[in-house]
Amino acid sequence: MPRSTPQPAADPQPRAKAARGYELVVIGGSAGGIEVLNVLLGALPAGFAPAVMIVTHLPPDSPSYLVDAFAHRCALPVIEPDAGERIMPGRVHIAPPGYHMLVEVDRTVALSTGAAVRFSRPSIDVLFDSAAAVYGERLLAILLSGANDDGVQGLKRVRALGGTTWVQAPDTAGSPEMPRSAIERGAADFIYTPETLARRLAALPASF
Repeated sequence: MPRSTPQPAADPQPRAKAARGYELVVIGGSAGGIEVLNVLLGALPAGFAPAVMIVTHLPPDSPSYLVDAFAHRCALPVIEPDAGERIMPGRVHIAPPGYHMLVEVDRTVALSTGAAVRFSRPSIDVLFDSAAAVYGERLLAILLSGANDDGVQGLKRVRALGGTTWVQAPDTAGSPEMPRSAIERGAADFIYTPETLARRLAALPASF
């Protein structure tokens, strides 16, 4: 029997979730995720309140072009943070190639050259897990297109600690394995198309 495709969430989302203010948005993606990130970041208004942290799977030995590429599309400052740098509201933090990016308890950035997780460094799971431990219910985690299951355990950790999880609809993903795995393993609060992800993200409350 063919596998049924999970459907995007109805619009609008439940009132309790829609009204929540988030302090941090963490986003992870792999193959096919850059295109969606261009849509999401391009939709953010200049007054967007939460901090944003992004992990994508990139070759570890090549310089990243993402900061420059996203800065041209995004109204917010886009940086590749240094270790110890404070996580700032209204700023987009991009994980550097070859380093895990984590959230410290004092809400600063940690960078690690520890072992790859799910064959990846930086790892989406590592970011999501560390952010969940610090931000709890004030965390929104978004998982995009990708070809493995990195990020799924991190999403489950976010949900367990009271945060919210959004997952790209697999039938809109260039590589549907990652979002499909998250949905099948019960890690998604809401399943959205890229266009709805962008609209929901841009409409987040400006206050905490």
